Amino acid sequence: MSDIETGPGGPGEEIPFMQRLLDSPLVLLVIGIVMPTVLYILWGVMEIIAIPLAS
Repeated sequence: MSDIETGPGGPGEEIPFMQRLLDSPLVLLVIGIVMPTVLYILWGVMEIIAIPLAS
């Protein structure tokens, strides 16, 4: 097996999924763009809902 699938402990020990996921720069870039975008959208929706209705 390759080093990606096995850790330094030997051929029987796999690298955990989260470690493989967070070792990818592309995944970190996507998380860094998507998370703030989603949070700002949710924040904006909450602010719009909080505006009182005109009578």
